[in-house]
Amino acid sequence: MPEEPSSAQSAAPDRDLEAAILGLLAHRAATSTICPSEAARVVGGEQWREQMDAARAAAARLEAAGVVDITQRGEVVDPATARGPIRIRRRPAATGREPDA
Repeated sequence: MPEEPSSAQSAAPDRDLEAAILGLLAHRAATSTICPSEAARVVGGEQWREQMDAARAAAARLEAAGVVDITQRGEVVDPATARGPIRIRRRPAATGREPDA
């Protein structure tokens, strides 16, 4: 009977996908976006399609951590409710200014 993967083994692809997303974004202009399929291709190679759900989940974790935004048609969306194609972009840095009162 095959052994179940350990939690450390199953977490490795998740970390790889998060690293792939961040790496792809680091090599793009600050306002550029990527598709989750780009990270899936980096991690999954020929079997990239099998990584698509995990790539979207990795993007959602990075969004929850405040690192990226998930967009559809240029608008920021909630990854938990987004259906259809999404894009990932770096979250704009805070300006450090107080809002005008």
